[in-house]
Amino acid sequence: MNILVVNGVNLNMTGRREKGVYGTQTLREINDEIASFADKLGITVKFFQSNLEGEICTAIQSAEGKYDGIVLNAGAFTHYSYAIRDAIASVSVPVVEVHMSNVHAREEFRRNSVLTPVCKGEVLGFGKNSYILALESFLL
Repeated sequence: MNILVVNGVNLNMTGRREKGVYGTQTLREINDEIASFADKLGITVKFFQSNLEGEICTAIQSAEGKYDGIVLNAGAFTHYSYAIRDAIASVSVPVVEVHMSNVHAREEFRRNSVLTPVCKGEVLGFGKNSYILALESFLL
């Protein structure tokens, strides 16, 4: 099984920004843990991060025929990117939306996702383990 893990806007700053919300580990450190866990499950993962909406759309569209699933943390794009939503809807690859924080316990604007209706599911509020739970969902 091949899974693409896509991280969006500002996630490259993980470990440096809002440590109380996102923790102190860098995205690279988190990705290393995801890769190690995936290896134990027999899953191959590839990581992609971009602060650019169009690049995220291209990554999602390019997954068709190459990946069995996508784990997507779109960051703030979650709340307003109809372009990313349409990219998800345009492919047959299942997408699991991920958030490290519990967005429903945060600011009002974070509680709405335009992506969720076109995703297979959503995992949130478990820190870096949200990615692990999303990976496991592809084995169900």
